[in-house]
Amino acid sequence: MVIDSHQHFWDPARADYPWMDAPELTPIRRAFGPADLAPLLKANGIDASIVVQCRSALEETWEFLRIAHATPSVIGVVGWAGLTDGTLGDTLDRLCASPGGDKLVGIRHQVHDEADPDWLLREDVQRGLAVVFARDLTYDLLVRTRELPAAIATAQAFPQARFVLDHAAKPPIADGGSAEWSDRIAALAACDNVWCKISGLATEAKWDDWDVERLSPFVEYAAKCFGEDRLIFGSDWPVCLLAGSYGEIKDALEACLANLGAGVREKAFGVNAKAAYRLAVG
Repeated sequence: MVIDSHQHFWDPARADYPWMDAPELTPIRRAFGPADLAPLLKANGIDASIVVQCRSALEETWEFLRIAHATPSVIGVVGWAGLTDGTLGDTLDRLCASPGGDKLVGIRHQVHDEADPDWLLREDVQRGLAVVFARDLTYDLLVRTRELPAAIATAQAFPQARFVLDHAAKPPIADGGSAEWSDRIAALAACDNVWCKISGLATEAKWDDWDVERLSPFVEYAAKCFGEDRLIFGSDWPVCLLAGSYGEIKDALEACLANLGAGVREKAFGVNAKAAYRLAVG
């Protein structure tokens, strides 16, 4: 099974997405749903996808579970739930028991938007993470270089839990990279309970001036750090449309991975996502 481990659905006419207010995001400030994604999956040989949180609202998680329940190609939901909420356990139990709840595979929060770079290390957040892991759910780390030290400490604090790093921590590709990002990614990869999504990279480059050659060094470095068993493909559709079409993004990442060997590509496009999210699929 070929899996896109990172895609989104949203409708700005029905809900608020604060991160979408920037003028340069106008091209994607419209509704995107399962009917828009389905032909793209088919055209690009993708069998299934995981829909990922876009806003800090429990209503969205409920909506994604309803979508997953009605959409066979959506095999997983990484939703949002308040880690600092004292009733988090009850909330997660209700979500898991609802129609589509069997497809809830993880929780995510936009950590890189928090003012405190050590937000993940707050006592109430750590308690919430323990509640998430007690239900065998994965936690997606949405962080940049600034928050990586807290992510490293958190992965070390929960060695039996599963973490997925989104977008390889958004390396500064447009600036040619940074030693700080490289060093911190290597330190996080030393935690063998963390997987890394090769997703969202084209939008970290210059949107109108990127290619496989520019992305490859970052994919190769992530592969060197995490190894072939912890690298995961994700399109980051429809955010990726800012830099290229679904097919262009998929083909570019596939080319980057193919340069590393057939085994790396095969695992990144399905096997590793199954392991990271404990997906009950063939």
